[in-house]
Amino acid sequence: MIRPSKTMIAACLAFAFVLQQARADVVVIVSAQSSAAKITPDQISRVYLGKSNTMTPVDIADPSVARREFYAKVVGKDDAQVKARRLSLIVTGKGSAPKELPSGADVVKAVAADPNAIGYVDRSFVNLTVKIIYTVK
Repeated sequence: MIRPSKTMIAACLAFAFVLQQARADVVVIVSAQSSAAKITPDQISRVYLGKSNTMTPVDIADPSVARREFYAKVVGKDDAQVKARRLSLIVTGKGSAPKELPSGADVVKAVAADPNAIGYVDRSFVNLTVKIIYTVK
């Protein structure tokens, strides 16, 4: 029987920790003052792709694990596809790109200040100024 060394066990635990950190627990948020209670992934996708102007989208600047996970799982697009869609909206004059902020804390602050805003962040950034209306799965 082969017994794993302490070094091998430590390496496996470190690898598992890195994998856990690479996955964000992403939630979609609105201002605590917003009347929105729930939203579907399709509605969120439409807002972020410029197909709906019912809410004002706020984005986290790339690179961000939360951003990649949000766009892949909710919008169904990778970053290149999202950028192409936004460029098309801008060039045709049919829309504009969401405001990009450097961190989850900045997204929370912006969303909290605007009852019409919608954003996504890692759950660890959520505070009483915003409410979760969708959890990315």
